[in-house]
Amino acid sequence: MAVGGNQNGNSSERAIQRLLSLLEQLSDQVQGREEDKIFLRELLQSRPLQALVFVYNRVANHKGKGWKPSSQNASLLGNQIVEELRKGVSKDQQELCQLLRDPHVKGLLQTHDQIARKEFVPVLPDVPTEVDEDEDTVKIVQLVKSNEPLGATIKYNEATGAIVIARIMHGGAADRSGLIHVGDEVHEVNGISVLGKLPPDVVSILQQTQDGTITFKLVPGEDFFHARESRVRVRAHFTYDPSLDPQAPCKEAGLPFSKGDILHIVNQDDPNWWQARREGERNSRAGLIPSRQLQERRIATIRDLSLKKKEVLPRCQSPGLKEQKSRKVKKIMYDVSENDDFDREELATYEEVAKLYPRPGLHRPIILIGPPGVGRNELKRRLLATDPDHYKTTVPHTSRTRKPWEEDGKDYYFVSREFMEEEIGFGHFIEHGEYKGNLYGTNVETVRSIVNAGYACVMNPHPQALKLLRTPELKPFIIFIKPPHLDQLKETRIRANARSTFDETCSHGFTDEEFHEIIFSAHKIEFLYGHMCDVTIVNDDIVKATEELIATTKRVEMDPQWVPASWVASS
Repeated sequence: MAVGGNQNGNSSERAIQRLLSLLEQLSDQVQGREEDKIFLRELLQSRPLQALVFVYNRVANHKGKGWKPSSQNASLLGNQIVEELRKGVSKDQQELCQLLRDPHVKGLLQTHDQIARKEFVPVLPDVPTEVDEDEDTVKIVQLVKSNEPLGATIKYNEATGAIVIARIMHGGAADRSGLIHVGDEVHEVNGISVLGKLPPDVVSILQQTQDGTITFKLVPGEDFFHARESRVRVRAHFTYDPSLDPQAPCKEAGLPFSKGDILHIVNQDDPNWWQARREGERNSRAGLIPSRQLQERRIATIRDLSLKKKEVLPRCQSPGLKEQKSRKVKKIMYDVSENDDFDREELATYEEVAKLYPRPGLHRPIILIGPPGVGRNELKRRLLATDPDHYKTTVPHTSRTRKPWEEDGKDYYFVSREFMEEEIGFGHFIEHGEYKGNLYGTNVETVRSIVNAGYACVMNPHPQALKLLRTPELKPFIIFIKPPHLDQLKETRIRANARSTFDETCSHGFTDEEFHEIIFSAHKIEFLYGHMCDVTIVNDDIVKATEELIATTKRVEMDPQWVPASWVASS
């Protein structure tokens, strides 16, 4: 047996080497895509294929050598042995009896008998061979009916009146058969002509099928092209339920998903409906999802209708807020603009992503965004305090005069107003603002210096700063610090005797107006910038939120994360 195995193995290796040699010889003579040649070369060199060829040769060499089952009633024989063993008292008899009673063993014996008797179900009926001489070339396709959908959609061709295969779902029964293709005309289903019928009529015929097979008579389409599976992964920025989508071409074929899910886009041929799977579900049938173009049109239409009806978008008005009272505003050094205007929102649908693996000694900046008063400063302070030798924060620049007790490079970088204005003009400041005639801001170079020195940079900038921070160079990990619902926000802050952060003096607790403003600002930030955030932490309890923040930052440094695909391409 060992010699035969070696001979088979050597024969397999020689055959594969010949194929590889021929592939190299023909690659220069035959036109084709370089990626297809690479695919074939890697396939022929793969260990699974070589093992499969080896097994095939071993089986082929034993053809006709009398492989026959010794019994076709192993299951019955097992039951008889159990009855005999039940009378015994020895430990070995009881152990064997228990083994033969095991459901897995009984199932194995039943499977053995079915194979021995060649009882393979369902049994495909004979393919009809009578074809009209005047009829176009047809193909007869038989599929085993199961609980899973067929994995194909059909449409009515108004020009010809024919039922045509419109779409083949990757991974479905039709796709796995390799026999049904987009563009094929359906002439019969289970012997019933569908000429002149509409798609609902064909679906009804399929639903009424009782036996274990479905037989199609198809006229092959003229232009058949088997699309290779795409490798694109995207993060969804909205939630989708096909059962609630009136435009879905086939609700049963739709793929539901939630905001934040990673989807594997396997086919983008249809401009309106992509085929996708959830990441990690490689063996499942693909489902239909709205394409980026279709979803953007939908969002734009909804917003246009809202404006025509003069409905209020989340950024326009704060519910429950009374008229603003004048108060001494606390200095916000890093605010980009005094009036707190937000950027016009993006139409966030899908973002192409790829896996970014941790880089030793090069940590991703940790960016905390959220509304004023939500507790970002305290969370940042606590995170920095956990490991001052690992976490560092940026030192801001200012044009004001240094005070005697201040240290340049530690408290601030004290520079001239001209220098700051020039750097701001070059776009080197992540954020900047003016307070009492002096400029304050954070230069992007300070972030680079912390990262390049091997530290984890921690920041809590204004959300508008994400435009300059969220780049392939810095690759930040962005955490949205979100307040709890209004009642819990009031309860937790009052219980902790929290001081207002809206006032320079911080001499009083938060007012109802300020609580409403925190909630509303959080809605605006989530609406406009939520698609940029990697994680959301609800600060309903400062201790719990701190623990979650620490665990999140540790995970970012140890586990691969999904990031914009351009970040990985530029690494």
